[in-house]
Amino acid sequence: MGIISSGFHGRRHSGNPALPPGQYETGSFPVLTAGPAPAIPTEDWEFFITAEDGRRHTWSWDAFMALPQVEIRTDIHCVTSWSKLGTSWRGVSLDTLFEDVETSCEFSTAHSYGGYTTNIALEDLLDGRAWVAWEFDGEPLERAHGGPARLLVPHLYFWKSAKWINGIELTQDDLPGFWESNGYHIHGDPWREERYS
Repeated sequence: MGIISSGFHGRRHSGNPALPPGQYETGSFPVLTAGPAPAIPTEDWEFFITAEDGRRHTWSWDAFMALPQVEIRTDIHCVTSWSKLGTSWRGVSLDTLFEDVETSCEFSTAHSYGGYTTNIALEDLLDGRAWVAWEFDGEPLERAHGGPARLLVPHLYFWKSAKWINGIELTQDDLPGFWESNGYHIHGDPWREERYS
């Protein structure tokens, strides 16, 4: 898959405590994807969580939109060194989606429409740390940025916030996803500069 990238505009802000090491602030929202952006009509969209026993919890778009919605204001950090501060999102907390899921797993694989995957420890998805977001800056999430919905895990590098999210598979082992299999760090904490393995 080729990398599609556009919108890099920014400058280094040394000494800004909101910026992790090696990052610069941008006012734009760069687009980076591993391949073309899939088009998923909301009437065909589904989100799933699959537990280790094979039980599959699923939500249609309408069922997802009927769940409690939250506003999220957060900074986001890309492994390519840009950071966008104070971004505004709306979506559903993973805590809400996991309410009826029983598991002993410590890890997960996020699956996207189009085949993208990324591994995320369960502790990085729960306790108010992650959401399935469908709105950015007061507008429905654009297809280029992962619409109709994307995973939002802002305390990790942004490749972990899988675009075009389809579901989460719970796993016993920390299995590398697309970028992790291609040399990116298995965890991806920007404050520790966990860029590459």
